[in-house]
Amino acid sequence: MRKSVLLFLLSFFVFAVQAQDSSWVQWKITSKRTGDNSYELKAKGIIQTGKFLYLFSKGAEGLDSIRFEFTDSAVQRESSIIFTSAIKDFADPTFENKIVSIADKEVEFTQRIQFAGSIPEILKGKLVYATGAKEEFIPAEHLFEVKMEGGVSEKARIKIASIDINNPQVNCGDEGTEGKSLRGIFIVGLLGGFIALLTPCVFPLIPLTVSFFTKRSGSKGKSIRNAMLYGFFIFLIYVLLSLPFHLLDKTDPEILNNISTNVWLNIIFFIIFVVFAISFFGYFEITLPGNLASGADSKAGVSSVIGIFFMALTLAIVSFSCTGPILGSLLAGALTKDGGAMQLTFGMGGFGLGLALPFALFAMFPNWLQSLPKSGGWLNTVKVVLGFLELAMAVKFLSNADLVMQWKLLPREIFIGIWVLVGILIVLYLLGFIKFPHDDKKVRIGSARWTFIALFAAFTIYIAPGVTNTKWAQLPLISGFPPPLCYSAYSHPVNCEKSLEPLRDYEKALALARKENKPLLIDFTGWACVNCRRMEENVWTSPEVLRLMQNEFIVVSLYVDERKVLPAAQQQTFKTKTGTDKQIITVGDQWATFQSENFNAVAQPQYAIVSLDEKALTKTKAYTPNPQEFQKWLECGLNAFRKK
Repeated sequence: MRKSVLLFLLSFFVFAVQAQDSSWVQWKITSKRTGDNSYELKAKGIIQTGKFLYLFSKGAEGLDSIRFEFTDSAVQRESSIIFTSAIKDFADPTFENKIVSIADKEVEFTQRIQFAGSIPEILKGKLVYATGAKEEFIPAEHLFEVKMEGGVSEKARIKIASIDINNPQVNCGDEGTEGKSLRGIFIVGLLGGFIALLTPCVFPLIPLTVSFFTKRSGSKGKSIRNAMLYGFFIFLIYVLLSLPFHLLDKTDPEILNNISTNVWLNIIFFIIFVVFAISFFGYFEITLPGNLASGADSKAGVSSVIGIFFMALTLAIVSFSCTGPILGSLLAGALTKDGGAMQLTFGMGGFGLGLALPFALFAMFPNWLQSLPKSGGWLNTVKVVLGFLELAMAVKFLSNADLVMQWKLLPREIFIGIWVLVGILIVLYLLGFIKFPHDDKKVRIGSARWTFIALFAAFTIYIAPGVTNTKWAQLPLISGFPPPLCYSAYSHPVNCEKSLEPLRDYEKALALARKENKPLLIDFTGWACVNCRRMEENVWTSPEVLRLMQNEFIVVSLYVDERKVLPAAQQQTFKTKTGTDKQIITVGDQWATFQSENFNAVAQPQYAIVSLDEKALTKTKAYTPNPQEFQKWLECGLNAFRKK
């Protein structure tokens, strides 16, 4: 049994590096109509000489039977697979001589299916199977598209030729909003770098590094030059870490947004952040391989520019156990933004600058070292508090996955309840009631510690009403981080505003706009979008903004991370403006591509105002926390519509 499980796990690693379509079997898939909504799929496979195809597992652990899988949930199987070719039973040594059913040379079988909805012109799916030869076991899949007799195409329009966002009727809207976003994440990264300095892995290195420069450089001028170079290289190393993401971003502008809303990636981030937290609590250290640090250190020195670079690289490596979790938070946070790889670079650059600046300044002005507090137990206290904050961040990533899939595992009140618990634990820890492995036995509570106790206690008290079903549960200071007010454990949430309920389909919204002679307000949003929730909870609820959106516009919200699969008749392969073929399988695929093709953006929230003949009335509007500014933009679009 153990051998078969190991083989099963190994097979997935083999599968990951091989082509999805195994060359051991050549497939041909055809279809035949047998009724109004019924069809028969016929598969014929030619198997390479000396190989065989697994058909049924018959109890062999780790082996699945051959099967069809479809991208459309409307496809229903009427029966099991029916084989029309010879089947052999085989005592397979790969699975501890368990009897399995196989075919060699060739195989033929049919699958009867029925459609619950409209029948697509082309049915897409895959045949999932496994092949073997002697002691080899290779899982594979064959992607197929088969024409369906009597099927229809219901492909949605994605590129609207009349929408020219570069030449709207009036020029009100955003100009250069990306710069504000980049500045914001650079500042967040800078703060992250400053926080990393206050950890036990980094803080004690400051006097050691400064002493090294001042003693080895010879003259003061050379010491200053080397210190500035050292700081620049620290900054450069962290910027270089973001460069691979630019390649991904150039390949597909939507890829980082897809990564940020990927359910399994968010769950992985949740697990990683919990591991980071346990590491910060002192139960183990996350370190890079020792030979990396020793290799970099052996090349370090101040005699050359290359030597100084390797000194900076050594710092980045040896401090990883403390900076890694903070940097991981920054990376994950930047990926959940929607500004592309450049936003990530600015965040990493800010982190590198925050880490490098004190090292360079203290090396230039070594007398400042006397003003630094001495290393001690307070450094570990900072690290443990960061561990608790990592736990709070972990919950956010689990919530992202929950929101995208609408599982209702973490409604708003449970999310806030976990944050309240984390806040209480931080206060108890700072008061000395909770101990971790590297803490001092006796806790001294000075003025600085009392200040942080008061801050965390005040924040915990502030968010505590969020678990109730009262008017005090809104919590505007953290708006957007918890799930929306309507994503609630209560059956009738007090603060759940239902006076504005946008449509979810562009074509239906456009038809209604034409019927009521109103401009169309498009809201590109996402389930895991923090700023989208802030807009809905703090800006849309402003009386004048709400009046305009309710009475003067038809509002449609298009969720770019909606994972609901489109009916097969609506799925399509769309050629983007960059010339690449994109598979439109889910509702989110459709709206994300609609946004990027017509409005040249992949960020959310993004708002657009369109006329009844589908022309841009204004430039688009991004995240706008000021209700008056958003109101002016809506009024500008409304006036343009009336003039038109």
